[in-house]
Amino acid sequence: MSEELDDLFDDANGDLAVGDLESAIGKYRRCVEMDPAFFDGWHALGMALMKTGHIKEAIGAGLQATTLRPNDLLAWTALSQMYVQDGQIGEAEDAKGKARILSLGGRVVKE
Repeated sequence: MSEELDDLFDDANGDLAVGDLESAIGKYRRCVEMDPAFFDGWHALGMALMKTGHIKEAIGAGLQATTLRPNDLLAWTALSQMYVQDGQIGEAEDAKGKARILSLGGRVVKE
């Protein structure tokens, strides 16, 4: 990760910590524009979007995070929460099932 991306991500996390979600979202967006493979940026963006009620966009960011790291427990758990908030219960249960597999030491995708 570049120093510029690292600094921007830290700034976004600082905004999130003080409750400035809109500023954090803008910075997380810039992070993933700078590096589309930046898992932490996608995950954080999805969570911040979910907190602000932008559920459809949060799901998109959550899906990108699970695509980048298909064996990440927190990414699947977050995606499940996003689906629940959107009323997509079947999708939420599927994501929850993947999180459960990972929590038991399994893998969703063989690496």
